[in-house]
Parts: sequence; C-alpha cells; structure tokens
Amino acid sequence: MAMGGSWNWDNVSARFWAEPSEDVYYLLTRWKKAGFNSILDLGCGIGRHSLLFAENGFEVTALDSSESGLRRLEISAAERGLAVETVHADLTSLPFDDGSFDAVLAYHSIYHVDSKGMATAISELRRVMKPGAEVYLTLNSKNNPTYADPRNQVVDANVRMKQEEDGTILPHYYCDLEDIRRLLSEFSIVKLRQIEDIYDGRTSWHYFVLAARS
Repeated sequence: MAMGGSWNWDNVSARFWAEPSEDVYYLLTRWKKAGFNSILDLGCGIGRHSLLFAENGFEVTALDSSESGLRRLEISAAERGLAVETVHADLTSLPFDDGSFDAVLAYHSIYHVDSKGMATAISELRRVMKPGAEVYLTLNSKNNPTYADPRNQVVDANVRMKQEEDGTILPHYYCDLEDIRRLLSEFSIVKLRQIEDIYDGRTSWHYFVLAARS
C-alpha cells in the first residue's frame, strides 16, 4: 500500500485549497533571497502554491497523482499566462534526475502513504534535491484527534485509514518528534513547529518542518 491513492478534486469545493497558505509567503521570500529557482510542488493539488511561485518568477514543477487536480491547475495557469510544468506521478517514485531542484514544497501531501511509503517518499524527496536545497513539509501529529478516532482503521503505530473531503478513504501517516528525527536523519532540520489549527470548528495538529539536504 505504498502508493496512497489520490483525491478527486472535482468533488472538493472548499475555498481553503485554492488559497496559498500564509507559511508559503515566508518561503517565497526566503527562497528568493537564497537564489533558489527550481521548485518542486510535491502533491500540488489544484496548484494554489505552484501558481504563487510561478507568479513570482520561479521555475515550477507541479506533481500530483490526481489527474483532476492537475487538469484544474493547467487551466488556471493558462488563464494567468503562467508556465507551470505538471507531472502525473506518485510521490514514492519521482520521475526526475538526482539533484533536480533547489527547493521542494510538500504541503499537506506527503503523509498520504503507509509506513513503507513514507520512508520511500522521504528517500525520493532527498534524491531529487540539490546539495544545500531546502524542503518544507507538513506532517500529521499523533496529537491530531483523527489519530485516535475509532472510526479510522488502524494499520500500524503510525498509519490510519481516514476518509477525505472528496469521499475517498486514504492512508494517513502520523508521527511524533522521534519519528520525524528518524525520517529526516539525513537532513539538517532548520525549523520545526507543532501547530494546532482550528478550521470550521475542527481541530487538527500538524508538524511544520523546514529542512535542508545534508
């Protein structure tokens, strides 16, 4: 079950997924100041962050396993006159050469795998990064109420099967600090935060991690 499946974005209407996260505006400034140019949006969805980076002059590659999401991104990019390369692939098997990217964004995407898939995804992510490149990723915390929700099937100590907003049931990888340090043992962690978000009355906990390729 390494491949986690994908969303059908035609069944998702929440405005949340169309607006860039506030965190990414910080990355936009940081990565431009660092002289980074090539950006991989890993699990881009409908492209809210791909479009933002492209609008600001970055060379953007947007990857997702959802054809419906990529189709919507391509339409949005064409309407705005932006160049975004879209790639239909799974994040556990990236179709890129070693050292292809200055930076990678994996925002609410990389954890849709089982434990084996997570280890593979992190390894693949590191492979396609240039030496000194940075990655910003979000990870489900075990403090998240959905980790202990009895409605979600337990796969192992880190993985639960959970229904998504589009109705599909996908694996979700949850972690704690020890898990993160193990997963990112070949990276240098620049910044690590655990944040409680409250959206539409629902509470969720995630880790927000900025790391550099060692």
